[in-house]
Amino acid sequence: MSNLFDYDAELRLHNELFRAAAHVGSRDRVLDIGCGTGQSTREAARAAAAGSAVGVDLSAPMLERARQLSSDEGLTNIIFEQADAEVHRFSSTPYDVCISRFGTMFFADPVAAFTNIGHGLRPGARLVLLVWQERDRNEWANAIGQALGTATATPRGPNPFSLADPTVTQGILTSAGFADVSFTDVNKPVYYGPDSATAFDAVLSLWESRNLLANLDAAAAQQARTRLRATLDAHQTDGGVYFDSRAWIVEARRSH
Repeated sequence: MSNLFDYDAELRLHNELFRAAAHVGSRDRVLDIGCGTGQSTREAARAAAAGSAVGVDLSAPMLERARQLSSDEGLTNIIFEQADAEVHRFSSTPYDVCISRFGTMFFADPVAAFTNIGHGLRPGARLVLLVWQERDRNEWANAIGQALGTATATPRGPNPFSLADPTVTQGILTSAGFADVSFTDVNKPVYYGPDSATAFDAVLSLWESRNLLANLDAAAAQQARTRLRATLDAHQTDGGVYFDSRAWIVEARRSH
């Protein structure tokens, strides 16, 4: 599993704020959308000691890692399911809280997806999301994108910044049956490793980076790697390699 990018380390500072906002109760049934390797699901399961937590993701390798970590930690009130939250039929016993740490930006039809998620929640259930703000407010995306020679404009359709605009996101959630939508600004750096060499390997482990370099000729790919290493060198501090970022914690309630 060492080839999996360590999103938990990258998002450590974000996660502290997200966990506090989720405010999982001891008896809550929690649904975690796009759970990855399950850190947020495990934290929810520990908080919901007399309840339970279910993590849903599309990635089989990440879910395998999530199950192993949960087993290692002795958690018995947690399960993981490989499923597409946009169409998955959730448990007939409704959830009290739905959380997602950067797991809801890639839906083909966001209104349909959040409507489907809402069907799995009880009326009044809480929704707590962590999503990226606009690309131009996220140094990690721009700096690494420029180094690798990718376009820095935000593409249309599903992408990491699809829920960046509060007006758009509020409209999506309202249409999907949620109310009391609020946004809290999160300005914390993302962490790419203890040094630029480790960060270099981490960035190149991402499928986006691998795909990009695979489509370049040998000389252009080497130039991209050189630019990337220089960018990471420039962002190395005594505490590791960091890039600035901006995100939203989005909170809402299922209205019916």
